[in-house]
Amino acid sequence: METTVDARGLPCPQPVIQTKKALEGLGEAGEVVTIVDNEVARDNVVKLARSLDCTVEVEERGSDYYIHIRKGGLPATQLCVAPGQVILIGTDALGQGSRELGEILMRNFLYTLSEGEVIPRRLLFINSGVKLCCEGSPALASLMALEQRGVEILVCGTCLDYYQLKEKLCVGSITNMYTIVEHLMSAEKVVTL
Repeated sequence: METTVDARGLPCPQPVIQTKKALEGLGEAGEVVTIVDNEVARDNVVKLARSLDCTVEVEERGSDYYIHIRKGGLPATQLCVAPGQVILIGTDALGQGSRELGEILMRNFLYTLSEGEVIPRRLLFINSGVKLCCEGSPALASLMALEQRGVEILVCGTCLDYYQLKEKLCVGSITNMYTIVEHLMSAEKVVTL
């Protein structure tokens, strides 16, 4: 079953609310296609779908975004998301000792994570860890792959401001400390790097 939600021109939070209602109306399985006309609405609908463990594909047609959301019958890569697991990344280098080695280890860690069968629900980036999500980072391809597989990537806005990187963010979405603390406190398991 497929349902279309045409949310073009609707103010926030209407695209999210209408999409949520359509998903609830599907029962166990089906697809909702939500059409929006701006990036903020697109990102908010995608976040909603991922929070409900649905698969999401975004198709851009002219100035509109067609967000295909599938409920039920998830592909294997989606079934392997550890729903209660969060990784907090507070540095752009892994471990102590050689900085150069630490950068290589972090890049390899994120690549291995992106290729693994089990992936976390969320990656939270704070302090110098935000650099990994920005232009020029050797870890961008791995982080983009994780995001494509349904991992929510949240990047501290205060940290981006501190390092003057807000305009260079390439993957994930900007968040705040309140949201970071909420996710850490509600997680079943937190891994800190």
